[in-house]
Amino acid sequence: MILEVKGIDTYYGLGHILHGLSLNVNEGEVVAILGRNGAGKTTTLRSVSGLTPPRAGAIRYKGRDIAGLDAYKISQMGVALVPETRDIFSFLSVKENLVIAQRKSSRWQMDTVLERFPSLKERMKNKGRELSGGEQQMLAIARALLTGPDLLLLDEPSQGLAPLVVDTVMGTIRTLKQERVSMLLVEQNAEMALQLADRVYIIDHGTVVFEGTPAKLRADTQVTSTYLGVGG
Repeated sequence: MILEVKGIDTYYGLGHILHGLSLNVNEGEVVAILGRNGAGKTTTLRSVSGLTPPRAGAIRYKGRDIAGLDAYKISQMGVALVPETRDIFSFLSVKENLVIAQRKSSRWQMDTVLERFPSLKERMKNKGRELSGGEQQMLAIARALLTGPDLLLLDEPSQGLAPLVVDTVMGTIRTLKQERVSMLLVEQNAEMALQLADRVYIIDHGTVVFEGTPAKLRADTQVTSTYLGVGG
């Protein structure tokens, strides 16, 4: 098991967002977190990455409790977050965005990353702000890989993208899965998540209300109707 989240409570100020939430990710596994807007999905990723540390509970990465560690220390240990906002440097070139992130110890080097993202290779001199939404998402994922993560946290990678671009993003994630990259994926696009994930959690009001395989979730029309607003 590469990640174990056990009974965490996370707050924004006085707002109690996550209530005793538990989940886990095994080595080489893709785990999806689904749920309605405001359910606590992004907060879960922020808790794991150290941006919004939990006030109670444990987060174990490779057996070590990382709850409460600074975000940069968690990143150095091999946890990379691709946020929903992408957070690329808009006034830097694609090349500069990538060079800043690159670590010599990473199994992902510039050449191998650019093989995965040929559209970026063609736009290395372009500023981040000149890229399309899909290209910015690719840049955000490529930059995360260059840090050498053993666990990749993806927050809404399909958000705001055209269907054809979503297919490209899915293809990228599927390739990473084949290469045994462990991933925790937050997605509003349930169908995309179910096609990619080995296991799925549904969160509602900061609590896990479902855990199982995509097949198990597809078969449970009551759960999908109640918590995802589909089927019924």
